[in-house]
Amino acid sequence: MSQKRDYYEVLGVDRKADEDTIKKAYRKLALENHPDRNPGNAEAERRFKEAAEAYAVLSDAQKRQRYDQFGHAGVDGQGGGQGFANAEDVFAAFGDLFGGAGGFFEQFFGGGGGGGRRGRGRRGTSLKVDLELTLEEVASGSKRTIELKRAEPCGTCSGSGAKPGTKKKRCGTCQGHGEVVRSQGFFQLRQTCPHCQGRGETIEEPCGKCHGRGAISKPAPVHITIPPGIESGHAERIPGQGEPGEGGGPPGDLVVVLHVKEHDVFTRFGDDLVMQTRISFRQAVLGDDIEIPTISGDTVAMAIPAGTQPGEKLRVRNHGLPRRDGYGRGNLVVLVQVDVPKKISPEQEELLHKFDELDGGGKKGKKAAKKTIFEKVKEYFS
Repeated sequence: MSQKRDYYEVLGVDRKADEDTIKKAYRKLALENHPDRNPGNAEAERRFKEAAEAYAVLSDAQKRQRYDQFGHAGVDGQGGGQGFANAEDVFAAFGDLFGGAGGFFEQFFGGGGGGGRRGRGRRGTSLKVDLELTLEEVASGSKRTIELKRAEPCGTCSGSGAKPGTKKKRCGTCQGHGEVVRSQGFFQLRQTCPHCQGRGETIEEPCGKCHGRGAISKPAPVHITIPPGIESGHAERIPGQGEPGEGGGPPGDLVVVLHVKEHDVFTRFGDDLVMQTRISFRQAVLGDDIEIPTISGDTVAMAIPAGTQPGEKLRVRNHGLPRRDGYGRGNLVVLVQVDVPKKISPEQEELLHKFDELDGGGKKGKKAAKKTIFEKVKEYFS
């Protein structure tokens, strides 16, 4: 295990340095090694946390006395010198240095990260809506408008939640950090401040328009383009169209879950569409050309081969749904059902008996029943 550096050496100060000198030295190191100024630099982040650990000890009179007398052994396990898991831990521990009016974080980084969670702002809540589509819309793609009611920043208080002419105040419970630290033996637990709910600020005189919420509900139409070939249950995420953030935080997203209605004619199987069509006994035996509907609203010619069997599937290529990758379409699969009449005329009955004889159903025709049924029907009707 690596040896810890001397805390005075880390901050670059004399062992007799006063509190103000220690604070200035720490601020300088934190600024130079801040993760926002050194993205992806693990060594800078290490130095940043090392400086914070040294400051946590040397800025506390009792911890500093133990450290001067016993070194690292005097503060390890005593609430000091315990290290920080990440940069956010440093912000939570030393919010008074990083945030507040004139704090160095606001001066150099635009006020985006002061005071732990408070300065970073809260991301807005994401919204979810369900949208029903027809199969025709899936085939062609669609543009829809979703009528939302969404919280928008209050114009009276400019989204602050405070009565015009008044300001929010720093939370006295967490001192603006948004979190409180509770000690349990050798451990320290960080929890969201119960007084300000993590905002770091409280409102003593709320805005009369929004009642302190900083936002009011307004109609907010959202336009969405739905690509062709979409699957039922697919979720489209529209960034930034959710509820507005708090304290300068970004808005949430809008998640649109798409549901495709059942169609009266077509059933979907992936990119293919399946439909049924009914043909007569004559068409099944002799074959025919028929017109069948398509999802686009047009019709297309389809050949019924002679000898088509009940339940047989015929395929019409490229008349299914568009593929999501943009390359081609699925097929239209036609399930053929043969109509069997429930009532027939005497003439039809006589003809069927003759057909049965040709098929070998009669006594005289049993030996001659060598040809297929379709060949015999063709001979009979020709």
